[in-house]
Amino acid sequence: MDRIDEQHVSEPGLVVIDITAQDEETALAVMSELEKWWATSGVGTPRRAPGQPGVKARVYADIRRSGTQAT
Repeated sequence: MDRIDEQHVSEPGLVVIDITAQDEETALAVMSELEKWWATSGVGTPRRAPGQPGVKARVYADIRRSGTQAT
């Protein structure tokens, strides 16, 4: 994964979530669920890293803001 830039965690409530899953479907499901609860960078494309198990994805989130299922 790329280096985390200071702007992504410059304030309380901002988080960077690195996801590692067995397959693309699982990683996509996790990203979709996070998007329901908080404002996120959205569902990205999981990537495979040569020599490493599973797929990886990164989500940037602002837990101060509601996601798509805000009530």
